[in-house]
Amino acid sequence: MFASFRNTIPRQFVRTYSTTPAGGSNGKKVIWVSLATGAVVVGAYYFSSSKKGKICPLSGSSNNESVSKALDSKWFVGCKLLEKTPVNHDTARFRFALEPDQELGLDITSCILVKAKIGSSFIPTMRPYTPVSPQDARGYFDLVIKHYPNGKMSGHIHSLAPGDILEINGPMTKYPYKTGALKEVGLIAGGSGITPMFQLIQHVLEDPNDDTKLTLIFANKSEDDIILRSQLDSLANNHPEQFKLHYIIDKASSNDWKGDTGYVTKELVQKYMPAAGTEGILVGVCGPPPMMDKVSGSKGLGFKQGKVGGILKELGYNSQQVFKF
Repeated sequence: MFASFRNTIPRQFVRTYSTTPAGGSNGKKVIWVSLATGAVVVGAYYFSSSKKGKICPLSGSSNNESVSKALDSKWFVGCKLLEKTPVNHDTARFRFALEPDQELGLDITSCILVKAKIGSSFIPTMRPYTPVSPQDARGYFDLVIKHYPNGKMSGHIHSLAPGDILEINGPMTKYPYKTGALKEVGLIAGGSGITPMFQLIQHVLEDPNDDTKLTLIFANKSEDDIILRSQLDSLANNHPEQFKLHYIIDKASSNDWKGDTGYVTKELVQKYMPAAGTEGILVGVCGPPPMMDKVSGSKGLGFKQGKVGGILKELGYNSQQVFKF
C-alpha cells in the first residue's frame, strides 16, 4: 500500500528533517510529504511499524553503569510520558521515560521522528522534534512543544497524560557538528526554532574541550513567548566569555525590557553575528518561514539547503557559512 503512495509523489517532495540531499546517499529516514493536505505518509513499511514489546518503562532512574541507546533506526519505540510541565501560555515541556540504563542516542545536531494515529485517519501522522535534554541524559528525554491551533501532532502531544505512549524513531541528523571544526557559531532563532539551537549550545558549553564561541539572536513576539529562557540565561551567565545571548521581541510591554525590539534586521545581524569575511564561522538559522525567507532565504526543493538569500546574502555570507535547520 505504501508503495502506491511512493510512486505517485514526485521525488522533490521527499523530505528528511536534516538538510542532506533528499533521497540521496546521505538522506536518512525518508518521509513522503503531501503538500496539498499536510498529511505525512511513508515510503517504506517499517516507518509504520513499531517494535513489538519495545516499550520504555514509566520509571526513569537507575544506578546501572552500562548505557544503551534507546533509538532504533529500523523501528519506532514507544516511550511513556512521565510528566508535563507548562512553560508558558501555549508551550510545555514533556518528559518521556527511557529504560533506566538508556540514553536517547542523539547525534549533535539531530532530531527524532514522532508518530501517532490521530482521530480516524488510517495513515499515522509524523513530525520531527528536537529534544532539549542533555545528550547524555539517562532514563529520560525532554521535548519542549508549542501547541499550534491547527497543529495535529502538537495538539495530540499536549493531550497526553502521564503513562500515555508516544512512538519515536531516529536519530535524524541535521548539522553534523564536530568539536574544534569551527571558531565561532552565530545562531538566529525564531519561536520554537530555538530547540535545535539549544541542543547545540548546551552540547558545546558542557564540553570542557570545546572552546567554540557562540552568539544567539532569539526572536519572539513577546517576552512571555520566550521558551527555554531560564536555561538560556543560566548558560549565558555561567559562560559569559563563550556564549553571548541577545533577545528581540516585537514590542516591549514595559520599560523593564532590556533586550532589542522589532525584528531581525541587517543591522542586528551585523552587530551580533560573526562577520562573513571571518574564517571558521557558521551562521545557523531556524524559525518560521517568513523569518527564514528574510534572514537566510528559504530551503530549496526537497528541503535541501538552497541558495543563501535575504540578509545573509546581502552581507556576503556564502553557502559554506550558512546552515538552515
